[in-house]
Amino acid sequence: MNDILTTAKSWLSDNFDDEVRKEIEFLIENDTEELQDRFYKDMEFGTGGMRGIMGVGTNRINKYTLGKSTQGLSNYLIKTYPDDALKVVIAYDCRHNSDTLARTVAEVLSANNIKVFLFSELRTTPELSFAVRHLNCHAGIVLTASHNPPEYNGYKVYWTDGGQIVPPQDAEIIAEINSIGFDEINFKAKEDLIALIDEAVDEAFISASVENGNFNADGKDDFKIVFTSLHGTSITAIPEVLKRAGYNNVTIIEEQAKPDGNFPTVKSPNPEEPEALAMAMEKAKEINADMVVGTDPDSDRLGIAVKNLNGDLELLNGNQTMLLMTKFLLEQRKKKGFTGNEFIASTIVSTPMMNQLAEAYGVECKTSLTGFKWIAKMIKDYPDQHFVGGGEESFGFMVGDFVRDKDAVTATLLACEIAASAKARGSSFYKDLIQCYVDYGFYKEKLISLTKKGMSGAEEIKQMMINYKENPIASLDGSKVIIVDDYNTATSKNMITGAVTPIAIPTSNVLIYTTEDGTRMAARPSGTEPKIKFYFSINAALEKPEDFQKVGQELEKKIERILVELNLD
Repeated sequence: MNDILTTAKSWLSDNFDDEVRKEIEFLIENDTEELQDRFYKDMEFGTGGMRGIMGVGTNRINKYTLGKSTQGLSNYLIKTYPDDALKVVIAYDCRHNSDTLARTVAEVLSANNIKVFLFSELRTTPELSFAVRHLNCHAGIVLTASHNPPEYNGYKVYWTDGGQIVPPQDAEIIAEINSIGFDEINFKAKEDLIALIDEAVDEAFISASVENGNFNADGKDDFKIVFTSLHGTSITAIPEVLKRAGYNNVTIIEEQAKPDGNFPTVKSPNPEEPEALAMAMEKAKEINADMVVGTDPDSDRLGIAVKNLNGDLELLNGNQTMLLMTKFLLEQRKKKGFTGNEFIASTIVSTPMMNQLAEAYGVECKTSLTGFKWIAKMIKDYPDQHFVGGGEESFGFMVGDFVRDKDAVTATLLACEIAASAKARGSSFYKDLIQCYVDYGFYKEKLISLTKKGMSGAEEIKQMMINYKENPIASLDGSKVIIVDDYNTATSKNMITGAVTPIAIPTSNVLIYTTEDGTRMAARPSGTEPKIKFYFSINAALEKPEDFQKVGQELEKKIERILVELNLD
């Protein structure tokens, strides 16, 4: 506690505003617990950059923590490109203070003689990724906390390829940030180096989205869509993209169309949560729509609902949409003719079905750690290979490589193309998904997230991971564990033979257990939220579509037994 108090008192210096000093003094005198939470650690870059609660303190998102990160980034850019006229593009979402924090970041960059392109209003994360290369920038920054609660904000850094920073840049930038003090932040803006951007970049991005996501599907005139932006940024792009691609039957949920950092109509602006799409689902039932699409605040994730076999709208999970989207793209590529250098991509906690799909089409499936920055890195690392598409279980997908992050804008168009085409030939998105289960095996996934807030929560999560590592699970639902993959040590252990082999992937705090019958359980602390996540994947053969519901129920019961067994029910 003494170290925390010392750190907190350092914020009483003249380097900080009067309001900040007053708040620190109040916390020191009146709220030790809150003071501890705000100063027990510094904000860190996780799988999705920096993300946290807004407020005063080193463990909060504020002018000074973002200023320090931006000063460190500026120093790194100057060292890395000493002879270049440096350029950085900045976007921000609908969250509270995103516009003012984006302005602060722009001012620090300009103070360091770096040219800044700042979007004049909120824009999507995929457009920021696109803009980095479109404007030939050295880096990009987006102010967003994705789908986190209203009190959160965040800061993601992109590199010259349009992807988020990865090794070695991430560690080198973090070292640069950690080497400076708050008194070294240069807040003295050079206004002539800050240029506002909007329509020209919008037009380039929207045109590219239509070009990459439109496959001239049949049946567009007979296809009804209900769309909600969940108070976020996608309202600036998706309606126009759908319109240009020929979708005229689009109903927008007006109550959720206005950007609002309070997200007043939902508990959480997360399209993974059925409740978030409740209003859109209700409207879809009313007008007999074919599909519901909802996106998170920065428009990198999308949730879709389609009619199931009973004609009722059903929210699909990220694995299901990823599978069908990837299959569709592979079919389009196949029509042109495979060249032998294609690959698709997924992550270690996503469905193993992606590997089955790749094998069926004779292409490679590259598997990365969680986070699209790793998929973007694959594209950069293998320039002679063609990236078709890929995604991850957390409702993210990327169509081609013109955007180097998950992209709900183009993925929304792609989902509509698949569904409209299927309906036109007498099938449906849902029926096509079932056919995939027949062709490649019926895989069912389940995600369990446990929230553990604060310093004590972080310690609890840490201990849980230690326990799983030191006391490995022996079996799941009676099936013996045969492989334990420890990504923290980059090793895979065969529990039958004892053989240990290296995993050719960067290290990460993830454990994956695989059993004899192909059941898989992964444990992973979240890199962006105070959570520990458990990912389950089980599978069975599906001989014919008519058996879908029966086999699905059997798999559901198996998952329930496993959750009870692990005390996660």
